[in-house]
Amino acid sequence: MLIHAGLLIFFGIGYLAIIFENLLHVNKAAVALVMGVICWLIFFAGHHSGLTSHSMTKEISDVAQIIFFLLAAMVIVELIDSHQGFKIITDLLYCSSKRRMLWFLIGISFFMSATLDNLTSMIVMISLLKKMVKDTKDRWMIGSILVIAVNAGGAWTPIGDVTTTLLWINDKITTWAVIKTLFLPSLACVLVAGLLASLVIKGENQPVHSSLQVPMQPGARRVLLLGVLSLVMIPVWKATLGLPPFMGALIGLGILWLITDIIHFKHGEKRWHLRVVHILTKIDTSGILFFLGILLAIDALASAGLLKSFAELLQQWLPNQSYVAVFLGLISSVIDNVPLVAASMGMYDMQTYPVDSRLWQLIAYAAGTGGSILIIGSAAGVAFMGLEKIDFIWYMKRVSWIALTSYFAGLGVFFLMN
Repeated sequence: MLIHAGLLIFFGIGYLAIIFENLLHVNKAAVALVMGVICWLIFFAGHHSGLTSHSMTKEISDVAQIIFFLLAAMVIVELIDSHQGFKIITDLLYCSSKRRMLWFLIGISFFMSATLDNLTSMIVMISLLKKMVKDTKDRWMIGSILVIAVNAGGAWTPIGDVTTTLLWINDKITTWAVIKTLFLPSLACVLVAGLLASLVIKGENQPVHSSLQVPMQPGARRVLLLGVLSLVMIPVWKATLGLPPFMGALIGLGILWLITDIIHFKHGEKRWHLRVVHILTKIDTSGILFFLGILLAIDALASAGLLKSFAELLQQWLPNQSYVAVFLGLISSVIDNVPLVAASMGMYDMQTYPVDSRLWQLIAYAAGTGGSILIIGSAAGVAFMGLEKIDFIWYMKRVSWIALTSYFAGLGVFFLMN
């Protein structure tokens, strides 16, 4: 079909342009936006207007929720950062050994993403890294391992990753069963990644003097406490009231905005840099727009039925369901794992594969951790790529083999347990 061919061609061209950003000297956010909109233009050209409008309304709603969540979380983290609130944490974690610091950050990332989610956790860890690691390449390497850590941490709890949450909401898995089954595979994944990275990361870390010596701003402790509390409450709101994560993030931002205005308004221009209106000018808008373009392109492919068709082809080529799940994890490094998991849920009936069957748990692990193999394969990776301006080829050369090895290490533990 011409429409499907056109979608695949333009998606492929855009994907390659993002990969070779440094050679083309074109910002990846611009490429992603053009790719996303053109994919939808092609979709509109080949379908009835009523159908396309309905499909786009639904998909845009999902994309908007993610963008609002990302924006609110970034403002909260930047607000804490502007008050030098993270200095409390960096003073505790900072050490001269790069390897020791790596393991500290891996541990925090792994458990933080299980409590919050991998995207929020990655935004927080990026901010900490900027305060603790001066060299750009070292920061890229450690941050890349943290992408693996937050994705692995998010895979073993229902609220840690979008795909696990999707399976949980649709009654494919239950809370205790997924924790009991996936904790050790996820832990094996992150431990192997840390061990392999330790072979690459060597030497002493030079302190970022500007961040370690600058004193905390007025109200820093209150902003840190309220900011962290607002992020922690996001999954709580969702679990207790069913409130979407973006609403929880916006509530936290609104409360912090009110409190910081009350704290600083008497001081006028002297504390203007500590108020949210100024913080909004410091947010990396290009990173958010890059994320938006990627999501739009993926949703266009999903709306056209290409991802579902691909999942069904996998079922024909790989009759063993475990192989399908493992391969879905590998493919999620290229294509967003949410529509892939959604398609897999429609491929298997609950009578054959009831709640907490091995298939659903394997899909949860594979889709959650497989996205780390390429930096563009997970929300955490895309956020890291956008905020740190990391190069796609650099990640693929230096980190993809670590992510792939750790992915299969976790799978090995899973199959041994089952």
